[in-house]
Amino acid sequence: MPRASHRFLAVAGVVALGAVPLSSCASESRGVDVSGDWPSSAAAAAAQDDAPSMLVFGDSWTFGLAASTPTGGYAYLAGLDLGWNTTVDGENGSGYLHPGEHGGLYGTRVVQLDPELDPDLVVVQGSINDRASDLSTLSRAANSVWEALERMYPDAELVILGPAPATLPVDESVERIDEILGNLAQTEGLDYISPLQEQWITKSNYDTVIDSSSTGHYHPSDTGHAYLAEKLAEHISEIAPEDLAIASE
Repeated sequence: MPRASHRFLAVAGVVALGAVPLSSCASESRGVDVSGDWPSSAAAAAAQDDAPSMLVFGDSWTFGLAASTPTGGYAYLAGLDLGWNTTVDGENGSGYLHPGEHGGLYGTRVVQLDPELDPDLVVVQGSINDRASDLSTLSRAANSVWEALERMYPDAELVILGPAPATLPVDESVERIDEILGNLAQTEGLDYISPLQEQWITKSNYDTVIDSSSTGHYHPSDTGHAYLAEKLAEHISEIAPEDLAIASE
């Protein structure tokens, strides 16, 4: 599976798919949000006419669970920070191995994506929801998802965003997921971002980043989503700075 080349061309606006009421999501910190067969709503935000396009695919963190509104989630905010046209697809509870609220695994949801979307970059986030699954099958499942995305969007750069801790200390199974995905990404020549290894969430900022209340269910708060968006945008900006400079002219 060769690493996709950087393209970073563009479209304008930020598109938010699957904005769903918070109450419809699972009560655990288990996943994503937008399933492919949900009715979707679109919200546009100003971006440059030449802005690159990005698809962020993941779980409840990607959906924006626990943010005041789903479009206040890190995926949407990262797109705004970058000035990119961003499509967000998440499903609560979903993972590579764990079915989400609507029964979607990453593999079944990928085939429901719009093949005409043609993003310049695809971020695949997660998955903390696989922590109770048989992790001996995770590498194969993840590789199948990544290959499917590369076939669907052959011109897109694929970036893998590993799980971030919902609780501290970090669960051993979450550390194992991060290790498996990181090793696989390295083998496949893909960019891998590890919030665990880079210590995005520590004791010093946990209470600010994570909403552990009965409404937040151990998901990022508004402040947390903004923080995660900034961290992700920083990483993406480092991938192809020359292309980004061209796009911003």
